[in-house]
Amino acid sequence: MKALRFDGKNLNYIKDYPKPQTGEALVKVSMAGICGTDLEILQGYMSYEGVLGHEFAGVVVESKNKDLIGKRVVGEINVGCEKCDSCKKGMQRHCPNRSVLGILNRDGAFAEFLSLPEKNLHVIPDSITDKQAVFVEPIAAAFEIKEQVLLKPDWRVAIVGDGRLSQLIISVLKTSCSDITCFGRHQNKLERLEKLGIKTKIGIKPVEEFSYDLVVEATGSNSGFLDSMKLVKPKGTVILKSTIASKENLDLTPAVVNEITLVGSRCGPFRPAINALASGIISVDGLIDSEYPLEKFNEAFDQAKNSKTLKVVLKP
Repeated sequence: MKALRFDGKNLNYIKDYPKPQTGEALVKVSMAGICGTDLEILQGYMSYEGVLGHEFAGVVVESKNKDLIGKRVVGEINVGCEKCDSCKKGMQRHCPNRSVLGILNRDGAFAEFLSLPEKNLHVIPDSITDKQAVFVEPIAAAFEIKEQVLLKPDWRVAIVGDGRLSQLIISVLKTSCSDITCFGRHQNKLERLEKLGIKTKIGIKPVEEFSYDLVVEATGSNSGFLDSMKLVKPKGTVILKSTIASKENLDLTPAVVNEITLVGSRCGPFRPAINALASGIISVDGLIDSEYPLEKFNEAFDQAKNSKTLKVVLKP
């Protein structure tokens, strides 16, 4: 099968990569999205080698569960060992022996086929297109914030970053909070948010410092954390959504002095994400900039790295 494999230094297109032979459900990938984590892996994050990609929509072609065959699906990316204490408590995403699709010890979605356990798969309704379904995984990550923090309607909320994940986080949080401001750097991305009724700003003015109850950092850069510390109130909460490959040290002194609650936030629940897309509560219209076949991966990744780009997808 065709696949994009990262060897630790370079991303390579392979025409005859082995098809998964795992005993799990086999999924023919219809579409897969390039996300910030993929770009961080190319910079050394997780020291991963293998087929990249974890945001996907596809069709089940082989499964022990015959009811799944032919169904359009998306998939949860963490696969636990099912033996440790974390797995027994239903926390497979924190299993110390887990594999993660396209990120850790498991080939991912930038290929014609991928495999996952049947229980990781979620059937998507016909009302959700493949283009929309690609966003289920990052929307689920946005919904994780609502699982971790009891949001208060009167909170002032700041989102640091204006990229693809930030846009989805804002769509989720505005179902609970009305006073949301996005601090970004790219006018084209901020204009999309303004059309959704979100306040946007470029740069932090002194009057805005230490004035937000909740700040979500989703820039993928160290500077985003520093900006978050400038914005959050004393005893406020900062949600950390970025995975950053940089080994540069961060100064945590402001978090201690101002008694800030730092919450790491990663993967989230798929069912609320699917329901939100199907009902129209969350819209991803206009988020995809372009589509590429696997063969044109260099062009695809070059565009994905462009700071003005929101989303690039691959079609195996």
